[in-house]
Amino acid sequence: MNRFVVISGCSGGGKSTLLRELGQRGHGVVDEPGRRIVEQELSRQGSALPWVDAIAFAHRALERALADRAAAEHLPGWVFFDRSVIDAAAALEHLTDGHGPDIDALPRYHDTVFLTPPWPEIYVTDHERRHSFDDAVAEYQRLLLAYPVSGYDVSVLDKGTVGQRADAILATLARSTPAPN
Repeated sequence: MNRFVVISGCSGGGKSTLLRELGQRGHGVVDEPGRRIVEQELSRQGSALPWVDAIAFAHRALERALADRAAAEHLPGWVFFDRSVIDAAAALEHLTDGHGPDIDALPRYHDTVFLTPPWPEIYVTDHERRHSFDDAVAEYQRLLLAYPVSGYDVSVLDKGTVGQRADAILATLARSTPAPN
C-alpha cells in the first residue's frame, strides 16, 4: 500500500488550499515544487522559470519532486503531494516532443490520483502564476492523459468546498486501502 497521495490537476483549481486543509487535519503535506522553484528563481534572478526557460524549469521540477518524494519517507500516515514527478515528466514530454524521462523508472505514489478540474471562477494569475487560464486547461488535459498512461487511476474532484473535497479524498482512500500507520 502506497501512502503517498497526489493531488494534481489544473493550475488555480484549489490544490494548495486543499493541501492546507489536509495538513490542518493532521496529515503530512508536500508543497508544489513549481511554486518553490519560481520563488527561488525570482529571488536570485534566475532563468529556470516557465515563462523564460520552460525546459529548465521542468527539469528542476522533476528534480525537486524526486527529492520531495524521498524526503517524505520519514513522515507517518497519509502524505499528500501538491503535484508529483508525473506532472514534471508530462511537462518535459510536451516541451521536448516526446523526449521526457522513462515513466517506469520514476517512483510510484498511491494508485489513485486526485485531479482538480479547471475552475474559471477561482482562477487568478499572480507574480508566480503568469500563464493564462487556457494554458492551465491545456496542462490539465495533458495530465488527464498522463496519469492513466502511467498506470494511475484518476479521480476528478467536484467543485465543492475545501472541506467537502478533503472529505471526498479521505473517504475514497478509506474505501480503497487500509489507513497507513
